[in-house]
Amino acid sequence: MLRQTHSLPGLIAALLLVVLAITGVVLSTSPVLERLGAPAAANNQTSVATLAERVGQHYTGVEQIQRSPSGAVIVYYTQNGQSDAVQVDPNSGQGIAPYAASSFTRWMKNLHRSFFLDTTGRAVAGLAAVVMLIMCLSGVALLIKRQGGWRQLARPLRGNFSQRWHAELARIVALGLLLSALTGIYMSAVTFGLVSDGIQDEPSFPTELATGPALPIGAMPALKAVELNDFRELVYPSPGHPEDAYSLHTAQGDGYIDQATGALVSYQAHNGTQKAYELIYKLHTGQGLWWLGIILGLCALSVPFMSITGVVIWWQRRRAIPRLAGNIDPQSADIVILVGSENNSTWGFAQALHDALSQAGKRVHTAPMNQLASRYRQAQQLFILTSTYGDGDAPSSANQFMARLEKFSGDQKPAFAVLGFGDRQFPQFCQFAKHAQNGLLEHGWKALLELETIDRQSSQEFTRWGKTVGALLQLDLVLDYVPTPPPTQPLVLISRVDYGEEVQAPTSILRFGPTAPQSRVSTILRKLGINGLPRFEAGDLVGIVPPGSPVPRFYSLASGSKDEFLEICVRKQTGGLCSTMLHGLHVGEHVTAFIQHNPDFRPASGERSVILIGAGTGIGPLAGFIRNNTDKHPMYLYWGGRDPASDFLYEPELDNYLADRRLTQLSAAFSRIKKGGYVQDRVLSDATQIRQLIESGAQILVCGSRAMAASIMQAINEILAPMGLDVQTLKLQGRYREDVF
Repeated sequence: MLRQTHSLPGLIAALLLVVLAITGVVLSTSPVLERLGAPAAANNQTSVATLAERVGQHYTGVEQIQRSPSGAVIVYYTQNGQSDAVQVDPNSGQGIAPYAASSFTRWMKNLHRSFFLDTTGRAVAGLAAVVMLIMCLSGVALLIKRQGGWRQLARPLRGNFSQRWHAELARIVALGLLLSALTGIYMSAVTFGLVSDGIQDEPSFPTELATGPALPIGAMPALKAVELNDFRELVYPSPGHPEDAYSLHTAQGDGYIDQATGALVSYQAHNGTQKAYELIYKLHTGQGLWWLGIILGLCALSVPFMSITGVVIWWQRRRAIPRLAGNIDPQSADIVILVGSENNSTWGFAQALHDALSQAGKRVHTAPMNQLASRYRQAQQLFILTSTYGDGDAPSSANQFMARLEKFSGDQKPAFAVLGFGDRQFPQFCQFAKHAQNGLLEHGWKALLELETIDRQSSQEFTRWGKTVGALLQLDLVLDYVPTPPPTQPLVLISRVDYGEEVQAPTSILRFGPTAPQSRVSTILRKLGINGLPRFEAGDLVGIVPPGSPVPRFYSLASGSKDEFLEICVRKQTGGLCSTMLHGLHVGEHVTAFIQHNPDFRPASGERSVILIGAGTGIGPLAGFIRNNTDKHPMYLYWGGRDPASDFLYEPELDNYLADRRLTQLSAAFSRIKKGGYVQDRVLSDATQIRQLIESGAQILVCGSRAMAASIMQAINEILAPMGLDVQTLKLQGRYREDVF
């Protein structure tokens, strides 16, 4: 519901919002330009009497003096029977330049306020401001949910280009757009008389005025009492009419001035309503707050881009819902697949399962989790594929599932299996999948499989899960689903270092470079620091597509693009299609690859210590972090291998890093030697030091197999227990991060 509240108004009013934003950007420059062109008074305590006296020395027939919110002083006068206006220097009263209201600015204001449709257009503009308010509030709520809580708002964003930058801009400009929307709604309400602006309460013209000759304007006490900063407007009396009076408008109130005495009569201070209107007018237009005008203009600049990316996201989400061929009626199906998804990315996996089961001869029905039927007549198995939204919540297509589960009345309950999709960097990883699993068990459903989870839409993990399902159903089930990858580029192998043959764990450190030809242009680009590699950092992932398979394999990067090479650490897996291909590469041969950014797995900025923990090839990104630690912040590495004589990965480099203090301490464990052990043993043996580091704000980064990561988490929890802390708390603080495979 929240997503529909955000997207539907935006889609309907996108063009109107873009027009309002663009015109708002143009109008926001006016206060700045006026401020730049308006000379400041040498003395801010200059009185209006002094200003009027100076103006009178240069102009006769003065009718009116105005001071704009930006500080520009405008004089309207009549000379030789012709009316004219000039901007003057308040320090001398002398003209700077003729003044005329900009026809372009007037045109822009009409477009911004009413779309050239008068009253109807003003109503439309007001409704557009309401839509903007709804989108701001719902967008912030969506962002909070997406990030897993408001405390996580500052954490790096994930998604494709449109998703990431739509949310990134929203995070930056939300307050500015919210201010523009709220003040715009108020201004519209004032226009239609729904809210008072207080201006109607003006002072009455005085019934009695003194008689006698007019006092020189520079000697009038009322004008002497008003400083230039508080001055708004002075309207002169009609020449030759002693019964007329000066009309004075200031920041505090309005009144009339007797020509003969120069005294303020019939004065009326501004009420709270009028002061509120003037403040909100300033906040909306930036008039008098030129710096705010710049901020609001920059915020409004984001609206066209956010509108475009919003439409692209909506369209991508629509396209992500597959058109399922042969989707059997739920009461006739042998197998039911229910999908929980927020942005429809899970549907691609569901379609792969649906198609594979259908090709195997099964009658399959696939639907959103919100369409759980009250009974299934023939279904023997129920598969639930679901993501988790935000801080452990149900995604939009599953937010009614638990309620519908309560109403299930069928005598036959299919055996079920839940597959959760999520990101291990979030504290509530696959939490809704766990809720669904527990809910089904509590209602007496029998589990076909234990709950399985997939991290960051891993195609390999999905394929492995499919083999388990196929074996259980006695089917040859192959689930080769690959989310649409970013564009690939060829990379050439430039060097390799091999380890581990003696301990039956062949592992290679492979370095790749771009395959661009060595032309004069490429040489110049390299000198400029443009090395032909995509942009990446240590800890990001490279997806490599092996020949004969559509499924990419992901490897953690041990280098950044500024190193001018792409480095990975790969162990050869028995039967592994991609690892076998990589281990068979010779220098000069190439692979096809793409980058998947992983901003949540890298050391935090600052001088606090970083504890790096890994085993086997998990050392790759950790070595990359150490290599880039040129500021020599404290880094402690705990790593586990098999035999130091065979698979001590990065040993020469680590020795150099210890020597130049990029690495503070190295604790290595080897399982195949006498009195050896595992990396968790080294961690536990340094419990006192690790507690001290955690107390001083250290961050822990873990990279390696899932089993190793589980052992490390158990060890760290044991170490933290005396401190009243645990790994979950550190994760919530962004101080414990994993890259697990």
